[in-house]
Amino acid sequence: MFIDPKVDPRPEPLVHNPFKALVSPRPIGWITTMSAAGELNLAPFSYFNAVRDDPHCVMYCPNGNHPEGGVKDSLKNVEATGEFVCNLSTWNLREEMNATSAHMPRGVDEMAKVGLTAVSSVKVKPPRVKESPAHLECRYLQTVKLPSNRDGHGNYMVLGEVVAIHIDEAIIKDGRVDMLAMKPIARLGYMDYCAVDNVFSMVRPD
Repeated sequence: MFIDPKVDPRPEPLVHNPFKALVSPRPIGWITTMSAAGELNLAPFSYFNAVRDDPHCVMYCPNGNHPEGGVKDSLKNVEATGEFVCNLSTWNLREEMNATSAHMPRGVDEMAKVGLTAVSSVKVKPPRVKESPAHLECRYLQTVKLPSNRDGHGNYMVLGEVVAIHIDEAIIKDGRVDMLAMKPIARLGYMDYCAVDNVFSMVRPD
């Protein structure tokens, strides 16, 4: 099957655009930001990943516009304050993560709304999600403007440098982060997700 996404991103017999299913699994960046006025925002992004390890850098993509107009809080806040936190999304927190994806009015604290606990960060102002077993405190580097979507809404990529890391010692085993104990979840295509419950290793040839 050949697909030209500019002509038809889901030709027959496809019933949905297959792009997200093909580029998967994608880790979920559960991003905490704070407005200049101190209002908190927590939102999950499956367009998220590490992009470099020296220095540690990550990116997330706050795509589309806010229902009340303007860009989403996760972009507006980080550009105003220059800081954000990525909280690890796990199997045990899947329902809370999904609940924070709802479009809520500006000024609503999603963390409190879904029953999560805010705990102070060390190097940045946005708080961490206490229930998460790992956090990346980040300083904003830049925003890359991507092509707009078919509806004309903006697409953006936010880049940040990790300046502090927190790890619950319960997920550390033999000096390493234990993926099976941590059980991170990732986004697949459509409304599908997966959880890490099987790990294998391969030694690189060089």
